[in-house]
Amino acid sequence: MNNLGKRVSFVECNARERAEQLLDSSSFREILGPFDRMASPHLEKQGIVPQNDDGVIVAKGEMDGESAVVISIESGFQGGGIGEVSGAKIAAALEMVLEDYYNGIKTRPVIILDTGGIRLQEANYGLLAIAEIQASVVALRKYVSVIGVIPGKIGSFGGMSITAGLFDKLIMTTEGRLGLNGPEVVEQEAGISELDSKDRPLIWKSIGGAQRVATSLADELVEDDVKQIATSVRKAFANQLSKSKCTQIEQNLSLLKQVDPNKDITPNNFRQLVSTSRRFVEFDAKQSPPEASSRGQKWFYALTSLKCPKTKGAPTVWYGDANLGDESARYITVGPDPHNPFSRVREGEIGLEEGWALAQAIKEVVAADASKDQRRPIIAIVDVPSQAYGYKEELLGIHQAFAAAVNAYAEARIAGHPIVALLVGKAISGAFLSHGLQANRLIAFDNEEVNVHVMSKGSAARVTKRTIDELERVTKDAPAMAYDIHSFQTLGALHELVGGIHADQPTKQDVDSVSNRLQQAVDDILSKENRSLKNRLHSSLAKKSRALSIKVREEMLKQWYD
Repeated sequence: MNNLGKRVSFVECNARERAEQLLDSSSFREILGPFDRMASPHLEKQGIVPQNDDGVIVAKGEMDGESAVVISIESGFQGGGIGEVSGAKIAAALEMVLEDYYNGIKTRPVIILDTGGIRLQEANYGLLAIAEIQASVVALRKYVSVIGVIPGKIGSFGGMSITAGLFDKLIMTTEGRLGLNGPEVVEQEAGISELDSKDRPLIWKSIGGAQRVATSLADELVEDDVKQIATSVRKAFANQLSKSKCTQIEQNLSLLKQVDPNKDITPNNFRQLVSTSRRFVEFDAKQSPPEASSRGQKWFYALTSLKCPKTKGAPTVWYGDANLGDESARYITVGPDPHNPFSRVREGEIGLEEGWALAQAIKEVVAADASKDQRRPIIAIVDVPSQAYGYKEELLGIHQAFAAAVNAYAEARIAGHPIVALLVGKAISGAFLSHGLQANRLIAFDNEEVNVHVMSKGSAARVTKRTIDELERVTKDAPAMAYDIHSFQTLGALHELVGGIHADQPTKQDVDSVSNRLQQAVDDILSKENRSLKNRLHSSLAKKSRALSIKVREEMLKQWYD
């Protein structure tokens, strides 16, 4: 590390300087830097000047004499937004660290987050890339601690806040912020009475570094000082870390049961609750069969023939075991609950309880099948209009609940459970990341109500400073920004698009046809040795539409061992 004799602000450093400060002196070597001219091809056509490193620095070097890689996001370029190239650089770097461990090379990974989440001008490119980043983080934790730093000024939001919730250790400054939905998005979706995005003191008291550390949603609060942050990162690798926060499922569900969503809760109230909560609450499944009011719930009943789903953990998360072919499979869906005390999930959104309950339903299967040669398939029936937008959700750590679900799905896939996501309705944003995007295979109905995207049209228009009409015109030339399933299909991630199905009122023939498709997808998974998400880059469509995602990986591989 540079021998600095005075305090230097880490926040004021740019992404490259931050990466340099965390590596041993003179060992810094940038991978796929600006002279490689790997810029986004999607921005200029939308009137935005691209940047040759696409706002992400990947640096290799040494840390305490051991190989290390530092991934640093530049908030000054497009708010640190994740697009195709920047997302591919992060995913590729983590994949290479994982490959190093397979080859007996110990490499320490550090990620510096200063990002608003997915870059909306590249929408679904970013969505796919973040799922791949998250898959690598979960896989890496078996071999090495993954350390994150959130210094400021942007913080970490969107899908990258979920990623932060997967880390073994998260270091923050007071200026840093951490939340799933940015304050402006919450205000757009839920109104100014829910959260005034200009109330800066409230925002930092609720989601700032000091609050996140005080409520155990981050691990260490440090001064905005280059030396102190570098020392904290080094200590994190030297020390034996406790279990990742995303695995503490029962504790967090218990904590939520002690919150009354109908009453106001302040940052200080939440601190006190976290510090004094020690009791565990038992959850009882509903005894009477709930009515199916969403497309996802209808397909759950149709595919399982169960009379009553299990709902342990959250009434909106339905799960149960039923036959798929000759074997048992676990089916999971999330649906609406018009009487839910958390008002922001009443229309089928995924919120705090839903994230933790999804994790619980998946972990139950993984634990039960741990000693079996053949692990049960998991069928995620996806019909999620969005994540929950609310002040309480952000204060109580909705990003961490989503990280728990992502982690559970990824660990189940790594453990050998074939996972198929069946998109029967909406598959939007963080809700889709937490329920569906970690699946080995994605199957979707060819239906106009089946949409994939990262944000509602109103919020996307506000963030990109366009009208909704302008946004829809842009999507005609930019399929990654469109909402329809045919545009998403062009990105090559879908295993199959199923037509001719009565999506809202399935017939027996429809159910038999879909069950056969699910079984074929499971068989396809079992026939392949590689069960990572890399298969999404192997399709003929991906080779064309995600050619840059593939090229980034190829170029990084060439430079990695130089």
